[in-house]
Amino acid sequence: MANAFLTLDGVSYVLPDGRTLFSSLNESFDLRRTGLVGRNGVGKSVLSRILAGQLQPSSGRCLRSGRVHYLAQQAGPRPGATVAALAGVQPTIEALARIEGGSAAVADFEAVGERWDIRQRLEHALQDQGLAHLAPDTPAQRLSGGEAMRVALVGALLSEAGFLILDEPSNHLDRPGRRALVDLLRAWPRGLLVVSHDRDLLQGLERIVELSPQGLRSYGGNYSFYAHSKAQAQQSAQAQLQQCKLERRQHEDALREQRERCSRRQARGDRQGKQANQAKILLGRQKERSEASAGRLRLVQAQLQQQHAQRVRDAAQQVEDAMPIVLHALPPPAAMPHRCVELDAVALPWVAAPTRHISLSLGGAQRVGVLGPNGCGKSTLLQLLAGRMAPLAGTCRITPARVYLDQQLTQLSATSSAFEQLRAVHRTASDGELRMRLAQLGLDARKAMVPAGALSGGERLKAALACVLYAQVPPQLLLLDEPSNHLDLPSLEALETLLCHYRGTLVVVSHDESFLHRLALTDALVASEQGWALQAWHSR
Repeated sequence: MANAFLTLDGVSYVLPDGRTLFSSLNESFDLRRTGLVGRNGVGKSVLSRILAGQLQPSSGRCLRSGRVHYLAQQAGPRPGATVAALAGVQPTIEALARIEGGSAAVADFEAVGERWDIRQRLEHALQDQGLAHLAPDTPAQRLSGGEAMRVALVGALLSEAGFLILDEPSNHLDRPGRRALVDLLRAWPRGLLVVSHDRDLLQGLERIVELSPQGLRSYGGNYSFYAHSKAQAQQSAQAQLQQCKLERRQHEDALREQRERCSRRQARGDRQGKQANQAKILLGRQKERSEASAGRLRLVQAQLQQQHAQRVRDAAQQVEDAMPIVLHALPPPAAMPHRCVELDAVALPWVAAPTRHISLSLGGAQRVGVLGPNGCGKSTLLQLLAGRMAPLAGTCRITPARVYLDQQLTQLSATSSAFEQLRAVHRTASDGELRMRLAQLGLDARKAMVPAGALSGGERLKAALACVLYAQVPPQLLLLDEPSNHLDLPSLEALETLLCHYRGTLVVVSHDESFLHRLALTDALVASEQGWALQAWHSR
């Protein structure tokens, strides 16, 4: 569709609890490949569902030039679903099968439409995406998270929609899958909107649109252009705030001097009137005029003070929205053992050769990035290091002072608040200090006290990170499985800074190359067709 577009016209959305998520949004999305960014909880997924027609705005309207295909963050299959169902073409394939079996039902022919070759197209698309081992009737529950996302992306390609809206499509994709996604989106010929915090993915787009409490702002370039523009905007906002504060001080000084002159004139007039021995009625009228003049002056001054105060508040709001997430540095572990991890001829459960067996020794302040394709056993290895899984063979000696943050955030209770769970792991800090740390992570007073299950995906990850990183006893071994998934860009940059200052042994699984390159890693544990290999990070 040559003229594909989506247009927001005064769109607002009010949450069930009465809070306004965003209001009066006006923006058009055209054939430029566009990325939608914004902080966790600002409403990106809600807005994308409104654009896709899956959710109605509380006010305003959304105009669409044609059919929109929406891919949500979670491409997880329903029980009993197949690859064809995950790709969104199972109804068409089933209708085609009934026609081939002799059906003459109008509904079946309408379901197929012009897509008589849909089965072959699905098989070819799976092959092109490196998924030739999957068939349309393969049970979707056999797929890894990355494979499920890639199948869902295949469905997006087959949809023939005029506009694609993809919500965090690179989550759970391995490095080859991410590179293939970049190539896929570069070749997409119609409208495209990608909700993402993946800097490598955003770098390949033509426009970045940011959603903030102030609304939508369009940046006419890729991620580098957006980041540079944001930095300049923050500097400008800081300068504007300082200028507004300076003007307010100068204005207050001028008002104070004006009031003092007025008081001196009034006192001088009173003295002169008494000395001139004027009649009381004349003195009274002069006093009334003087008081009226002083009252008008006070009113004008109050209005001017309110105007300057509002300018300062407006400028401060711009700076507040641009302020980075703040994370407190971790203290060093009390005593680091010579070796935190010793694996000797360990056999990993549920992992096929050649990465089933591993021997590994880690200690000191080693910082290891675990690399490899989906399904090679990276998450299984982390679960074994965390003590959640026993080896099939071999011996494990691992420090008990370890903390593991998995992709599902299973250690975070959905029914307890972030504050309650942080309090449980840090008994000595004051309530005020714990609330401050959560607020500096982006979890304000309200979000810190609601059940964690009511938070967005990124907010839940922040709560889990707070409970891991701000525990009273720092871990000697920190195990992280895809910690960059769901984090907004400011939080991701803050996490990178924090992890660079962590002094224990770090083992992190991630497919986000930009994230890994910023962690000052010392080693890479690489899974390949030759098995596991530990090598210096800079020489990989």
